Amino acid sequence: MAIRIEGKLLAAQVKERVAAGVKELKEKGIEPCLAVIMVGENPASQVYVKGKVKDCAECGIKSLEIHLPAETTQNELLQKLAELAGDAGVHGLLVQLPLPAHIDEKTVIEAIPPQKDVDGFTAVNVGRMMIGEECFLPCTPAGCMEMIRSTGVSISGKNAVVIGRSNIVGKPAAMLLLRENATVTICHSRTENLKQVCANADILVAAVGRAGFVTGDMIKPGAVVIDVGINRNAQGKLCGDVDYDAAAEKAGYITPVPGGVGLMTRAMLMQNTLQAAQKQALAK
Repeated sequence: MAIRIEGKLLAAQVKERVAAGVKELKEKGIEPCLAVIMVGENPASQVYVKGKVKDCAECGIKSLEIHLPAETTQNELLQKLAELAGDAGVHGLLVQLPLPAHIDEKTVIEAIPPQKDVDGFTAVNVGRMMIGEECFLPCTPAGCMEMIRSTGVSISGKNAVVIGRSNIVGKPAAMLLLRENATVTICHSRTENLKQVCANADILVAAVGRAGFVTGDMIKPGAVVIDVGINRNAQGKLCGDVDYDAAAEKAGYITPVPGGVGLMTRAMLMQNTLQAAQKQALAK
């Protein structure tokens, strides 16, 4: 039976380290601050923002919530971003996605200064990640890596499979695994022999967005299984992309849903915000 990788425990450890770093900055007269902009009243976004504000409070980070109506124009949003980008008291800046259809997501993301891009979404930070330079790593893939490392399993030389090729999770997760010398395969909707490819994975990251997509016969005995998915099954129960019970029979380590990657994503955002404040303090 697989060992559960407890996101709650690992996230608490990360936030404890962040809180210590925040305390040190405050003693120097610097109060780390994260600004979050939400456009519209998307229920899921409201939950996510509430969670981020809660994490900030736990870590001693100041949080600014900016709620804009759904009819906000793209120019109005860009003006608000420019205002926060120019505010020296704001160290981390993010726009909660998704945005209303009339606003171009790419344009908005690129309006965030790379030094305040604590989501790690701008082309500058993505490019730096690709070539191995210091940058803000996207929070979910960074959280996945922390969870894999927590098992004590060496990543170097292992066969790693990532199911999903999104810019937010799949591609960066593959890049971070590659940076630690795994041999990486990215799978997607057109991958042939998906079951066989996955069954050869020492490390399997599922980020496809389909409940129970990864079945027990796709798991290599002893593998590390990281389930990024957050879905609702037919009964309305929260679940991941992996059939947990079947996978846990074969895997060596596995993340639960809920209580897994989602909590680590939020913790890594806190870590990025602290680092942003530290870097901006040094740059003065």
